[in-house]
Amino acid sequence: MALVASVPSALLAQQAGGKVAACGPTADQSWLCSTVYEITGNRDAAELADTLSSPIRIVFIVVLAVVATWLARRVIRRVGHRVGLGPQIGPLGGARRMQRIDTITHVLCSVTTVVMFVIALFVVLGELGVDVAPFIAGAGIVGVALGFGAQSIVRDFLAGLFMVSEDQFGVGDVIDVGGVVGTVEGFTLRVTRLRDVEGAVWHVPNGEIKRVGNQSQQWSRAVLDIAVAYDTDLPRATELIKEVAYAMWNDEEWKPVMLAEPEVWGVEAFVPEGPVIRTVAKTKPHEQWNVARELRARIKQTFDDGGIEIRR
Repeated sequence: MALVASVPSALLAQQAGGKVAACGPTADQSWLCSTVYEITGNRDAAELADTLSSPIRIVFIVVLAVVATWLARRVIRRVGHRVGLGPQIGPLGGARRMQRIDTITHVLCSVTTVVMFVIALFVVLGELGVDVAPFIAGAGIVGVALGFGAQSIVRDFLAGLFMVSEDQFGVGDVIDVGGVVGTVEGFTLRVTRLRDVEGAVWHVPNGEIKRVGNQSQQWSRAVLDIAVAYDTDLPRATELIKEVAYAMWNDEEWKPVMLAEPEVWGVEAFVPEGPVIRTVAKTKPHEQWNVARELRARIKQTFDDGGIEIRR
C-alpha cells in the first residue's frame, strides 16, 4: 500500500520539477507557460509559451489601451452631443453652444488619448524589465523645464480654454481685443484669428488678450450722434428724427433686423459745431452698421427737406 501511494506522489513531484525546469521558479512562472505545461505536459511547448508570454502581454496592453481610448473618446463625444441637443436659445445660441462643445470635446479627447498611451507606455516598459522610476522622475524634470521655458504657450492654452468655457466670443463675432477690431475667422486654444475692416488678418495669441469687447453677441445697438447748428429748433429736429426712426421701424424691409423701436435720447453733448442729438436702435447681431447707415441717409434727406443743417 505504501508503494502504491508513493507512485502518484512521485509523478506529481516529477511534474512539478518539469514545470520548474520549463517555466522557472513557482513564484515567477507565467500563467501561459504554467497552463500550457499542465495541458500538454510538453516541456518544449511550455518553454515556447514562456518565451511568447511577454510579447503577448505587451500586445494585450497596447490593444487594451487602444480600446479604452476609443471607448473614452466615444463616451466624451456622446455626452457632448447630448449636451448640444439640450434646450436651444435661438439658432445663434445653439450654434455658439455647439462650437464651444466641439472645442471642449476635442480637448478632452486629446487629453484622454495622451494619458491612456502614457500609462500604456510605462506598463510596457515595466513588462520589458525596465525600471520606470527614473523615467517618471525625468518626465517630472522635463515638465518643470517646459513649464518655465514655454510659459507663454501654457498661458495661451489656459486663456483659450477659459474663453471657450465662458463663451466670450466665437467664429463670426466682431470683437475688440485692444488695438485690433475685426471679425473672428478662426479660434483655437492657442491663437485667435481676426480680419479687420480693411481685410488684414491678425493672429492674436490668447494669452495676450487682456480684454474682449464683443460687438455682436445676442444683440447689438446702432448709435447715431447727429450735430446740428446752435440756432436749430431742437424740439423740431428731435421730432423729425423720431418720425424717420418710426417709419424705418415699420418698414417691412428693416423691421426683421430691428429688435425694438428706435429711441431718440435727446441732446447728448455740446461740441463746437453745435448740440449733438443721440438716436439709438436695438438690432440683431452684425446689423447695427447697416441700420445706422440707413438711418443716417433718411435723416439727412429729411433734414434737407426741412431746412435743418447737419454740422458733422
